[in-house]
Amino acid sequence: MPIQLSVVGMALAALLTAAVVSLIATPVVKSLAFRVGAVDIPKDGRRMHDHPIPRMGGLAIFFGFMLSVLLFVPLTEQLRGMLLGGVIIVILGIFDDIYALPAKPKFLVQIAAALVAVWAGNKIEFLSNPNIFSSEPYWELGWLSIPISVLWIVGITNAVNLIDGLDGLACGVSTISSMTLLVIALTVSEPDVALLMAALAGACIGFLPYNLNPAKIFMGDTGSTFLGFILASVSIQGLFKFHMIISFAVPFLMLGLPIFDTCFAILRRVSKGQSPMTPDRGHIHHRLIDMGFSQKQAVAVLYIISAILGLSAVVLTTSGVFKAMLFLVALCAAGGLAAGLFLTHNDGRHTPQDPGRHHKTQISGNDNFFGEEDQSEK
Repeated sequence: MPIQLSVVGMALAALLTAAVVSLIATPVVKSLAFRVGAVDIPKDGRRMHDHPIPRMGGLAIFFGFMLSVLLFVPLTEQLRGMLLGGVIIVILGIFDDIYALPAKPKFLVQIAAALVAVWAGNKIEFLSNPNIFSSEPYWELGWLSIPISVLWIVGITNAVNLIDGLDGLACGVSTISSMTLLVIALTVSEPDVALLMAALAGACIGFLPYNLNPAKIFMGDTGSTFLGFILASVSIQGLFKFHMIISFAVPFLMLGLPIFDTCFAILRRVSKGQSPMTPDRGHIHHRLIDMGFSQKQAVAVLYIISAILGLSAVVLTTSGVFKAMLFLVALCAAGGLAAGLFLTHNDGRHTPQDPGRHHKTQISGNDNFFGEEDQSEK
């Protein structure tokens, strides 16, 4: 399907607008975070920065995204519901970054925000039938569309929050996921989805210079949960509504890294007899750091993994299942070979970290799964 150049131009304008607003707003938000006490003070072993760093930087991402969307995207009922839910998530994140709210109230507010978006029409009404031999190509969910949609939105909201553990990680991965869905939306002629993702990618790009290692500001729960909420909601509009087998796989490829890390965290904690909400140092980014990677190297590795999954999603959408599977298998084989070589050289042992590196290796501590208790001092 040909890509409309007019839509590409609008998407570029939306991206640049969001990036400029986010870039300008971040220093202002940084000053505000210090004033209201939204500061991450290193306390536990999951954090390796040795000085207070402001968070709540996601407010700049929110401003950039909202202004760009209001300028370039028609305000449909679905969009109003999604934006209202996003506002609720941002307000919750601001209070959490300042006061470290308990887990259960945060979870309930996230469900309420998801219900607002779902009630406005952002819901998964069909699921592709993974049984390719079945005469039914998709399942109509009926009343199940509401709980399944809420589960998807709340799950992805917290999955993105969960990977926000290294400088620039969640913001960069969200940028890659947004760009992936932007390209897919352009190829399948979904202009509104393309503009939404351009705005989100631009807002993240404008924030990244302040968030890359060594970070000057963290996005906090304000940013990570907002990014997850918007990605989850827009993916429903742009992907799940297609009655094709590819619609079952594309969202999971596009958001593969946060989904995998979340599932692995749940299994790891439950297998140890712990609550899934218990913070730990077992996430993918922690493991890369413990293997001897610097923070910049670990973030680069995870960016590459996200990009591979995103490219696979684009290939799957544009070229069909067979080519996408070949592409994904080839890249996985190359990645497996590289990992094998690295592990051989390191003998799979933990590489002690140079104490002098701790100032540069800053783990932001926004490791909050379904409201995981944040252990930092306020």
